Amino acid sequence: MVKRIERTLIIIKPDGVKRDLTQEIIKRIESINLKIKFKNELIPSEDILKKHYPNDEDYLISIGMKNKSVGNDKERAKQLGLMVVNNLRFYLQDKIVVMLIEGESAVEVVRKLAGNTDTAKAQEGTIRGDFAKDSIEKANKEMRAVRNILHASSSVEDAEKEIGLWFG
Repeated sequence: MVKRIERTLIIIKPDGVKRDLTQEIIKRIESINLKIKFKNELIPSEDILKKHYPNDEDYLISIGMKNKSVGNDKERAKQLGLMVVNNLRFYLQDKIVVMLIEGESAVEVVRKLAGNTDTAKAQEGTIRGDFAKDSIEKANKEMRAVRNILHASSSVEDAEKEIGLWFG
């Protein structure tokens, strides 16, 4: 199977920046032969966060459906998804580091390196498994964003959209 060169996006969230994990994350990225093409430290605008985490109904439902208590209730999933998105937008209005990463199968490789978004399920050896001490369940109960160190694009298509949004 031929691997292809891809680009992906990583956002080191405020919890990762405040805990000074940026260099450790960069070291892990570079140790698996990925290249950091661009890196920017910033406090994002509300506008860019609304574009990154849109109010699109299908997107909100997909976010809400990650909570097992929702079952098949799409309206409840949409409401939960909106809460999660609003919490993420609020949480990310602090210093973050955004990086464009390039390499063979970059999206899949970075997702594996990042670990499960629910840090309670993240394997040791992944960024979230080693450094994140939060859980989706706890964050939902406290009505806040989960502190899981970083965001990693979920697909090649999402990566290209996100790269265009954050790097033009």
